[in-house]
Amino acid sequence: MLYICAVKLQYIYMSKILVTGGCGYIGSHTIVDLVDHGFEVISADNLSRGFGEMNDKVSKLLGKSIHNYAVDLSDAAATRTIFEANPDIEGIIHFAAYKSVPESVDAPLMYYKNNIGSLINILECAKEFGVKNVVFSSSCSVYGNADTLPVTETAPLKEAESPYAATKQMGEQICADFVKGNPGFKIVLLRYFNPVGAHESTLIGEMNQRPENLVPIVTQTAIGIRSGMTVFGNDYDTRDGSCVRDYIHVMDIAHAHTLALQKSIENALPSGCEVFNLGTGEGVTVLELIKAFESVSGLKLNYNVGPRRAGDVIKVYADNTKAKTLLGWQPGYDITAMMQTAWNWQQVLAKETAQ
Repeated sequence: MLYICAVKLQYIYMSKILVTGGCGYIGSHTIVDLVDHGFEVISADNLSRGFGEMNDKVSKLLGKSIHNYAVDLSDAAATRTIFEANPDIEGIIHFAAYKSVPESVDAPLMYYKNNIGSLINILECAKEFGVKNVVFSSSCSVYGNADTLPVTETAPLKEAESPYAATKQMGEQICADFVKGNPGFKIVLLRYFNPVGAHESTLIGEMNQRPENLVPIVTQTAIGIRSGMTVFGNDYDTRDGSCVRDYIHVMDIAHAHTLALQKSIENALPSGCEVFNLGTGEGVTVLELIKAFESVSGLKLNYNVGPRRAGDVIKVYADNTKAKTLLGWQPGYDITAMMQTAWNWQQVLAKETAQ
């Protein structure tokens, strides 16, 4: 009996996983978590939005090289070459996508072609090469302005607020339809709320020098890259008038992908297509986040309060009961720890830039 268990564990944890978008923010952290839990990993990132330097940093952190295929996944033939070179791929985590909301509004066709086209190519290869375990990177943007809080996975999806959000809704539907038409294939849809922070080693973190997300804007303001920042609105129906979001540490998100793959390979999920919220379940206002950062850094942040910004959701936070119950997932970082790792990373980036 012990011998059988040992064989099973080796099969699961030595599986080769393809991580698309592996040189991006969440992809790089997920590679680290996968390798730390025994998986063999290869990456596919054409570096149009990812960073070759990130792959170098991941390799340094792990003490082993992670091979990246600089392939445009919206090119079907090029995508196929990855699978031809790696016939032993056991699972896929599909991060690769454009993710800027404003850019998606300005260039919707580019977003549909890249985000939807790459997903279709990946699924076609998964079918052809028999890769039956897939995790799809989705987003809480699929909910829009939810009617009830906290948001559960059964909440109705509202009309997408942007072409980016539309690609996530379409991507989820494509995955669900693929599983229906291909029995035996399993896809896990993970809806992230607001990823923040960095690996505690400070070797990897968010590399985007022109971020649109709040936390890197906060840290860039604190270190002097930005002269100041704006809080958009303080007259909402919330605790302090600012918008409420569910911030979740990037390593907590990364580990959820590892767990999702393990459960998929073990065939331990209720259906072939399952969806999970990834959030702490706690809503934090913009002003509360700023106060948490100021407490961690010992700095007074230079910000002003401006008018509301069109398109902003007033408040959203997750019900994460399903992920805790079925994946055995548990967020490990509170808002203070999130801000500490984000600030540590920003200081390292500043030193590297100055050298």
